[in-house]
Amino acid sequence: MGVLVQVRDVPEEVHRTLKSRSAAAGVSLSEYLRGVLTRTASRPTPDELRARIRARGAVDLDESSQAAVRAIRDGGE
Repeated sequence: MGVLVQVRDVPEEVHRTLKSRSAAAGVSLSEYLRGVLTRTASRPTPDELRARIRARGAVDLDESSQAAVRAIRDGGE
C-alpha cells in the first residue's frame, strides 16, 4: 500500500484538464496522477544531473570531437 498524498487548491481548469486526460487514457484520475508523479520522480533534476556528470570525472579523448565526427562521416572510425 502506498502513501496518501493530498493536493489542495488545484485550479478548476487544471483539474478539468487532468480529468479529461485521465478519461482519454481510460484510467481514473488517481491512476493517471500516480503515473505522472512516477515519471516525474524517475527523472533527475538539473542539479542531480550535474552532480552525476561531475562525479564521472573528466574524459581524455585520443582525438578531437571534430576529428572523430569527420572520420565517422567519411566512413572510417
